Amino acid sequence: MNSVNLPRKVKIVEVGPRDGLQNEKEIVPLHIKVDLVNRLSKAGFQNIEAAAFVSPKWTPQMADSESVMSQINRTNATVYSALTPNLMGYERALASKVDEVVIFSAASEAFAMKNINCSIEQSIERFKPIAEAAKKDKLRLRGSISCAFGCPYQGQVSAEDTTTVVKYLLDLGCDEIDICDTIGVATAGQVQQTFEAIFKFASPELFSGHFHDTYGQSLANVFAALQTGVSIFHSSIAGLGGCPYAKGATGNVATEDLVYLINGLGIETGLDLIELVSIGEFISKAIGKQNGSRVGRAITAKNNQS
Repeated sequence: MNSVNLPRKVKIVEVGPRDGLQNEKEIVPLHIKVDLVNRLSKAGFQNIEAAAFVSPKWTPQMADSESVMSQINRTNATVYSALTPNLMGYERALASKVDEVVIFSAASEAFAMKNINCSIEQSIERFKPIAEAAKKDKLRLRGSISCAFGCPYQGQVSAEDTTTVVKYLLDLGCDEIDICDTIGVATAGQVQQTFEAIFKFASPELFSGHFHDTYGQSLANVFAALQTGVSIFHSSIAGLGGCPYAKGATGNVATEDLVYLINGLGIETGLDLIELVSIGEFISKAIGKQNGSRVGRAITAKNNQS
């Protein structure tokens, strides 16, 4: 497809501090989390998913979310987001002065039961008070749809199933909706089919693509989504992350890899790739993991040779 049909600008939502770190077995020290968010803020991200106000019993890595939000150096150019599964989580997020709260359901009934212990419709009912509170308190409200393309329990998820949940979230008044390939099984054709089905009744500007790289298709899926008019994408620095409910699911598409792709298409991101590579190396070393970004590893190796 000719590049003139692609967006001129893309917003990248950095999810590394939350989605990227939440499944790490070893607790990441608070000062590392704060340093990571500060480095990402300085790099110029418009939106950083920085915290999750969830039960520490289920997600111990996010137990210090209040401390993270109180210690980071905020910039006016960045929206700081946090997951809020219930009103208690919402109140904690509000007290921590987040800019955006994120509610989440699934396009798969089986996944909803496993992940949030209720049906899809029940999850939407649970989120109505949060949506009303967010509007009253003038906070941005983002909705996230897990397993929008495939589910570890039921298999493939249809575009129709995903559009049904999109309509629920639009009715709640979501300012933005994430279409998530939680277990990384989507293909480019499926991505185009699903977004085209959504855009028959909703504006592309409201939607983001959130792709994982389990089958190595995340960048292909990003390009497929770009072709349909999507201009918001989620990514995780150094490819951090995974899904505890999906065996074998790897991390989100790496921010460095995503920016390399988008730069090559002549699309603006407002981000500097070399700075991102440095941040990816920092967090990888800090938590003792190999950098999951191919671009990050390649540029670092090249720099070490010179």
